[in-house]
Amino acid sequence: MADKDKDQDKQQKPSPKPPKEKKEKGGGAAAARGEKPAAPQAPAEPAPRPRLRDYYEQRVRPKLQQQFGLTNVHQIPRLVKIVVNVGMGDAPKVPKALDAAVEELGAITGQRPVVTRAKKAIANFNLRQGMPIGCAVTLRGARMYEFLDRLITVAVPRMRDFRGLLTKSFDGRGNYSMGVREQLIFPEIEYDKVEKIHGMDITIVTSAGRDDTALALLRELGLPFRGEAPVAVN
Repeated sequence: MADKDKDQDKQQKPSPKPPKEKKEKGGGAAAARGEKPAAPQAPAEPAPRPRLRDYYEQRVRPKLQQQFGLTNVHQIPRLVKIVVNVGMGDAPKVPKALDAAVEELGAITGQRPVVTRAKKAIANFNLRQGMPIGCAVTLRGARMYEFLDRLITVAVPRMRDFRGLLTKSFDGRGNYSMGVREQLIFPEIEYDKVEKIHGMDITIVTSAGRDDTALALLRELGLPFRGEAPVAVN
C-alpha cells in the first residue's frame, strides 16, 4: 500500500516549468516588435558658471583684499544671499492678484516663492493672523549671482528717471536694501499679462559686517550708485 501511495504522489506532482529566456540587452522587446532600439541618452551638460561669480573671484576679491589690507581670505566681503519680497496688502480681498505676483516673482528669480502670512491680527486693517499678505524668495549660490547680474545690467537701467542708487540704504551691518516700484522693469514680465502693477523690496546680504566694505563690494560688482560712474563687468 505504501508503494502505491508513493506512485500516486509522483503522478500528481506538476511537471517542472521550462526555464525563462533571458532578455537581451539593448532593446530585445523592441526588436521582437520590429522596432529600432532607443538610442542611449547623452548625459546632461552641467550649467555654466555665472558670469558675475567668475568676475568676483578673479577681479573683485583680489582688489578688495589689497584695498583693505586683509590678510585672511575669509575676511574678504562676499555675497551671502539676496531676499526679494513682494507685499500685497489687498491679497485677502483679491486672491488672484497674489497668485499672479507669485508667478511673476518665480519668473523673475527662477525659484518658487513662498507665500508670507500675517504674524498677528490687526483689527484696524481687517487683518487676521495667518492671512496671506505677500510672497518672498531667498536666493543663494548661482541663482543669486544670475539675478544680481540681470538686475544690474538689464533691470536697473530700465527704471523711470533713474539717477543712481542711494548709498544711505545700508543697515549698519553691511546689508543693502533697495526698492523697485514696478515689476515691469524685468524683461521676464509680459506687459499684456500683468494683473496689477506692484513693487518689491530687494535686500542684498553680505558678509562684510561694515557699510564701507559692503559699499566697496557692491560698487566693484557694478551697482550704479548716485554720483558715481558704474563699473563695467566683463
